[in-house]
Amino acid sequence: MHEQVKIKNIRFNISYDGTRYQGWQKGSDGKTVEEVIEKILSRIYQHPITLQAASRTDAGVHAKGQVVNFLAPKEVDLTKLLYSLNRLLPTDIFATQLVRAPDTFHPSLDAIEKEYRYYICNEQIQSPFHRLYSWHVYEDLNFKDIDKGMRILCGKHDFSSFCNHKPSHRYEHYLREIFSIERIPMDEHEENRFCFILRGDSFLYRMVRNIVGTLIDVGLGKISTKDLEYILKAQDRKLAGVSAPAHGLFLQQIFYPE
Repeated sequence: MHEQVKIKNIRFNISYDGTRYQGWQKGSDGKTVEEVIEKILSRIYQHPITLQAASRTDAGVHAKGQVVNFLAPKEVDLTKLLYSLNRLLPTDIFATQLVRAPDTFHPSLDAIEKEYRYYICNEQIQSPFHRLYSWHVYEDLNFKDIDKGMRILCGKHDFSSFCNHKPSHRYEHYLREIFSIERIPMDEHEENRFCFILRGDSFLYRMVRNIVGTLIDVGLGKISTKDLEYILKAQDRKLAGVSAPAHGLFLQQIFYPE
């Protein structure tokens, strides 16, 4: 009898520039990050490989800390595997921290916190070096109102008003908890570039981009902070602000139990 080979659960981190991709998840029109990595791993293993990811980022969204796993059909040297994977990946995708994970590990189900960052350029002219990675909002913003709006949105709420509906995203409920929203300057020499940092237990489809778009509308005076309180309770997406463009959003980090 042949000895049964124990399948190993492999976990690794992925960073990618989402500009050229139709999001993470395969099945959409055009090239996706998931299918690119799966094809390369399948080639290395000479066996079909299926990935699971912590977040299904949209078309044009970037990631610095996407967490992925797959079930390896045979034993390989993980250091050599990481080297081979990065040699074969396109230059806008990079893998790090490839390790053996517990058999039960799942990158999405086991996550206890996710951090997203959204970058804004708030000046008349945006540098061409930032145009693919930040939203150009050239109008003056009321940061006092934006900061008040951030405080309103923190906590546990039904975020239906900030969720786009998509057949492939079905939720049992829309209750989510935002642990914190911060607004930080990007560089002391570039006062008009800043970043929203959102941390929460999980996020609904386009929730981060809808929150950022609504906060910018608050800063532009299109939505008052009193209106924002009503919008949050109304559970109606049509009442909230615009959805911020995808290219300013980064999946920054996924947190797991110690």
